[in-house]
Amino acid sequence: MPMHILSPLFKRSLPWFFVAGFLCPPALADFGDVTSYQHNNDHLTLVTDQGEVTITQINAGTLAVDYVPTNVKQLPGFALDPSRSSADTPPALSESREGLWFGTDSLRVHIQQTPLSLAFYRGKELLVQEEAGLFVQDALRGFRFNLDDDEKLLGGGQRVLGMDRRGQRMPLYNKAHYGYETESNQMYFSLPAVVSDKKYALVFDNSASGHLDIGATEADVLQFEAVGGRTAYIVSAGSTYPELLNYYTHATGRQPLPPRWALGNFASRFGYRTQQEVKDTIAQFKASDFPVDALVLDLYWFGKDIKGHMGNLAWDKNAFPEPQKMIKELADQGVKTILITEPFVLTSAKRWDEAVAADVLATNAAGKPKTFNFYFGNTGLIDVFHKPAQAWFWSIYQELMLQGVAGWWGDLGEPEVHPDDSIHRLGPLNAGANEVHNAYGHQWARMVYENQRRRFPDTRPMIMMRAGFAGSQRYGMIPWTGDVSRTWGGLKPQVELSLQMSMLGLAYTHSDLGGFAGGEVFDPEMYVRWLQYGVFQPVYRPHAQEHIAPEPVFHSEDVQNLLRPFVKLRYQMLPYNYSLAFENSLTGMPLMRPLFFEDESKPALIDNSHSYLWGDAFLVTPVTDAGVESVSVELPKGVWYDYFTGERFKGGKNIEQKTELKHLPVLVRAGSFVPMADTIGEHTGTYNPAQLTLHYYHDNATKGGRGVMYEDDGLSPDSIASSNFQTLSFNATNQRSRLQLDLTREGHYTGAPETRELTLVIHHLRKKPRAMSLDGQPIEFHYDDKTQSLTSRVTWTNNTHQIEIKGHR
Repeated sequence: MPMHILSPLFKRSLPWFFVAGFLCPPALADFGDVTSYQHNNDHLTLVTDQGEVTITQINAGTLAVDYVPTNVKQLPGFALDPSRSSADTPPALSESREGLWFGTDSLRVHIQQTPLSLAFYRGKELLVQEEAGLFVQDALRGFRFNLDDDEKLLGGGQRVLGMDRRGQRMPLYNKAHYGYETESNQMYFSLPAVVSDKKYALVFDNSASGHLDIGATEADVLQFEAVGGRTAYIVSAGSTYPELLNYYTHATGRQPLPPRWALGNFASRFGYRTQQEVKDTIAQFKASDFPVDALVLDLYWFGKDIKGHMGNLAWDKNAFPEPQKMIKELADQGVKTILITEPFVLTSAKRWDEAVAADVLATNAAGKPKTFNFYFGNTGLIDVFHKPAQAWFWSIYQELMLQGVAGWWGDLGEPEVHPDDSIHRLGPLNAGANEVHNAYGHQWARMVYENQRRRFPDTRPMIMMRAGFAGSQRYGMIPWTGDVSRTWGGLKPQVELSLQMSMLGLAYTHSDLGGFAGGEVFDPEMYVRWLQYGVFQPVYRPHAQEHIAPEPVFHSEDVQNLLRPFVKLRYQMLPYNYSLAFENSLTGMPLMRPLFFEDESKPALIDNSHSYLWGDAFLVTPVTDAGVESVSVELPKGVWYDYFTGERFKGGKNIEQKTELKHLPVLVRAGSFVPMADTIGEHTGTYNPAQLTLHYYHDNATKGGRGVMYEDDGLSPDSIASSNFQTLSFNATNQRSRLQLDLTREGHYTGAPETRELTLVIHHLRKKPRAMSLDGQPIEFHYDDKTQSLTSRVTWTNNTHQIEIKGHR
């Protein structure tokens, strides 16, 4: 495109405005007038006398905006996925008397040229616009946007503040909050981003320490601010929340499929101290008839004490004399080994001299390793931004993977202690600790993920970390909500935390089941309720300080008998849960979904953090108080059934759902298909995709329903990229006295069964049908009058089958 030159126009005087709660004169709060612009494919570059602004279309619903003020240091961005596919809808550029328009109907930006100001539209609807736009001072920079009076906004990542974060001012600095309960303004995983009920997301692509002010200092202003870093932001928009998430996660990266075993039960505590204790623990799981897929080793694997050994990152052979033999014995029982690692190398660690010689550590102003004291000892911090440090750190991971380690737990990655005068090396640039603090965990996960994909191309990374940045999901990060109090108060905010993170791409956010911190007396009711809830969260991992066992197998028979059916239900639901993981990797849809997905015309639903959807089929309301006999549920439209008792509820109103300790309040939507494993073994490796049970939840008032099951080998990292997977689609049509079920199979993967033995269970048929057929041929079925359910065995051999049930009402 040719370069366009605009005549110089009068510039407005610099305004004063509030920054960080204080009235102060900004050094730059007006980027001047647009004097020229250049359009090149998906980029539009605007030139002013203050610098340049580049607007890039990432996809039809996402625009990235990069302000580059003259003589202002810029750091790399971390939020956008560098491997994303190019935009498939080219942006249009037009010029009018009012300014420039750039983008697509899904999202376009109006550019006021005099002075420069940007406003973002979906179609003709104004979504969000800059107020003062960019501001830059010596020690503060950021952006200001207008807010509508009644606008609700999620955002900020992990906080316990309520779902609507309007009116909050939140630190943007990843920081541990040990033993938190029902309130926290600063936690492990902050996100410089918001999601509005107007269905747009706004992300500040700046990794520096700062604040996110959502109408707290000024009621109608959203302000991002940071002490340094990049002056850039990203806007995504959709006509629905799922479409918004689709665009947003395409831009920032989709979560790779986890290995299927990661959806199983974990044995985890702080911590297993010896090889014999590991062996005995797994033996107890087997003896108690609890399936288990992974065992997590905390810091005792490299040292006998909590203090003094961090950074050894090699087996303590006194406690673990034959680690490779142990790992193999666990693997032979279907149990994967996960190791904790931390980014600190103590000066007392065996690898300290090696780390110094390899130039691994963040430095001080003199270029020497920066050392400091924290709880575990005197230490240095691995500079994960520095290529020599990445190579050194990865060499340790590689050696352990060659020994058979299957997954990683990255702890203390905020970093928990990060002195302000630490210096990190980002290629040609140096950055202070506060400039890159919030991207530390993100970069650490990237280092592990990308190296593992190169060195072990046939394995899926499993990387748990408690801190990161916007877009960390693309590196397989599985976050958890940190060292939560082992109390009812610790349980209460867990839905809020997971939903907030899921709405910004981090869909595997989960909690230490049962709580982690403190607790001197075991509370069996609280423990049972937390582990019941865990069945319907992304990762099932009880974890706690060891003075009270986190594993159910070390508690009473009563506790075990209450929890065993729930853990086994988790394994039965593997095909359903794995399909949710697939959908997340394909589209960005979270596994845990807020109720406002159900009725976008009701913004008040945003405030609901008591209930959530587990996929499309289940509505879950965790019990978070002692002695509860019922819970209040804000029920979406449609017909719903209590999953455990079968009680029927008509939706669109608030209900009281009864509960008892052996039941979690879970509802299943009429019209839902739920595929389940036919049999349960000791681990997910025994899952047989050729034998399935397909549940359909019928109701005479429901016209039908749809469902999709995704299936692959559960291990190949490139299943989606290579289309090496299969979809099993289910469709129900209910007309008068005829219920028709259509089964469709599409795609293929290596090892896919040619036929599947399907046990079909149709729930809530009010009378015994007259006849049932498969592709026009009569088949046998069993009808249970008591449960009002029909069961039939079907052999799935063709790509399509049609099942008819006649006379069911």
